[in-house]
Amino acid sequence: MIQRKILRRVLATTIVALFTLSASYAQLSLGADVVSRYLFRGTDYGNAASIQPSISYSLGNIEIGAWSSWSINGADGFNENDLYISTSLGPVGLALTDYFLPVYGGEDDFFNYADDAGVHILEISLSSSVGAFSVMGTFNISGDVYDSKYLELGYELFSNEETSAGLIAGLGDGYYTTDGDFNAVHVGVNASRDIYSASYIINPDS
Repeated sequence: MIQRKILRRVLATTIVALFTLSASYAQLSLGADVVSRYLFRGTDYGNAASIQPSISYSLGNIEIGAWSSWSINGADGFNENDLYISTSLGPVGLALTDYFLPVYGGEDDFFNYADDAGVHILEISLSSSVGAFSVMGTFNISGDVYDSKYLELGYELFSNEETSAGLIAGLGDGYYTTDGDFNAVHVGVNASRDIYSASYIINPDS
């Protein structure tokens, strides 16, 4: 009887310890931004302010999340709802993103993954950074008839606990440019302080 009680206590303690370890190992994050306009890789979507909520769940070096952008213009604006999964392989970050763009279909097209529909675009991205320099490359593998590619280079000018600033340059083809050819589409400077951020961006292509 005494051995059974000891065994039960050991099992109970082990279960509590495992649960505590799992809870500390995993992390749930919620957030929402309000932006003056939604500008993505040099293209202005909606020409209106947008609300951009997000949720993510991290377990070790794997993160699963959802991000969306909702224009204050409602049905007349540009709305987007994305799902993603990301991880790190040593110094390289790897992500798969599903961009859901209902503007190119209907509200009942959520499961329409036809390659020529454009409602869902699947993208694979690789990223890495060395010191103040960062690089990211993306490739659309589905939903994009152009199989668009994008390359982004970044340089951090300075960063501390409250303030940071950096330079950014992006080049793309397909959907990102006016003629589909590879060109510079996103050149600018980003700055942030506490919860506030600002960007000055020029699209040389357009």
